Amino acid sequence: MRAAVPNPMARMSVRARLTLVYGALFLVSTTVLVVTLYALTARAIEARFGSNPISSVRPSVVEEIITSGDRARAIATAKEELARQLEAQKQEVLAQLLQTSLLMLLAFGLVAVLIGYLVAGRMLRPLHTVTATARRLSESNLHERIALAGPQDEIKDLADTFDRMLDRLGRAFDAQRRFVANASHELRTPLTINRTVLEVAIASRKNPPETKALADVLLGNTARHERLIEGLLLLARSEREPQDRTATPLPDVVRSALDQLGEPPGEVDVEARLEDAVVEGDAVLLERCAVNLLENALKYNVPGGRVWVRTGLRDGMAVLHVANTGKPVPSYELGRIFEPFRRLRADRIGSAEGAGLGLSIVRAVVDAHGGRIDTLPRPDGGLAITVLFPASAGR
Repeated sequence: MRAAVPNPMARMSVRARLTLVYGALFLVSTTVLVVTLYALTARAIEARFGSNPISSVRPSVVEEIITSGDRARAIATAKEELARQLEAQKQEVLAQLLQTSLLMLLAFGLVAVLIGYLVAGRMLRPLHTVTATARRLSESNLHERIALAGPQDEIKDLADTFDRMLDRLGRAFDAQRRFVANASHELRTPLTINRTVLEVAIASRKNPPETKALADVLLGNTARHERLIEGLLLLARSEREPQDRTATPLPDVVRSALDQLGEPPGEVDVEARLEDAVVEGDAVLLERCAVNLLENALKYNVPGGRVWVRTGLRDGMAVLHVANTGKPVPSYELGRIFEPFRRLRADRIGSAEGAGLGLSIVRAVVDAHGGRIDTLPRPDGGLAITVLFPASAGR
């Protein structure tokens, strides 16, 4: 199959394309006008000089003809001289006309391109307004509208359609917020009641050991369901842009995350090197991001393994880097680990230690803060995950 030939016009802006089209049309139309004018002028000259040719002969030639006494020779000489003079004058006039026309064509062509560029910019200004508004929009300012003024043309129809779409999106996000709030209450309440009943059953001396063992199993399942619901609700919250942004130092976030995790399991050694880096964002979500990264690095490690956590600045970005030892991870599976409920191996699918949402929440938090994630497998096994956030302007 032959490769598609790239179209240079596809890489140009609409304004540049409109300018080229306008300039080309003007050039073609002006060229046709010049050619037509040249042909009409040549025809007019031919008619003018051909109507009274004898009047254009020089007086000396006429005198020579009269005194010669040879009428036939005089007529022939007059015709030849007339033809030479006529042709010379025609060529001189047409050459001057062609030169002047070409200069005017070049000048007017440049002026037309400039005018086309300015007119195209003015005509596309409403589209730039639509684009700028679309870039500024996020969940936190969906109330903003384009409200384009002007005649009811195609561009205004586009802006009005965009505004109506924002109305629908605003209602959808409001419904989502209400759903998350209601689900948070409706799902937690019965699980909390179940957990309380099971804890009472386990603590009661009247219940036989079999009942207590069953209650203990159910209590574990209830705890897993609670973690799953908390993870889903946190994921839904993480996917929204933070409402209240504060300057949050990443070293403090990592220290708080390490305190929450407590003693590392399996004699895993955690090495932290925390340099100053500040992020404008939601401190709770940033802390959850660090907790999930560290928890993932500890959970999927090997006995006696290591975890490295770093913070700092790189090219104007605040960096949170977490790497660990562990089993080798194929590079083609790296994209799956950030999907909800997806794990790399079958032995992790049945894990009762988590809901499979840890790294999905990390990605949602990073996206909500305008950052990015770089993930690389370590040659000796394990992963190196680097999260980059836009650094605070104060640092």
